[in-house]
Amino acid sequence: MCLICGWIYDEAEGAAEHGIAPGTLWADVPMNWVCPECGARKEDFEMVQI
Repeated sequence: MCLICGWIYDEAEGAAEHGIAPGTLWADVPMNWVCPECGARKEDFEMVQI
């Protein structure tokens, strides 16, 4: 989950419209990827249990 805006990355869904295919593990998301909602960096995300 993005700590800035609350957007949640779901590994099963990916973020295809933002270059991340469904099924992509969070660990495999590139370090230069940014939150599609607010532009926060990957290090501004924290794992949360849903």
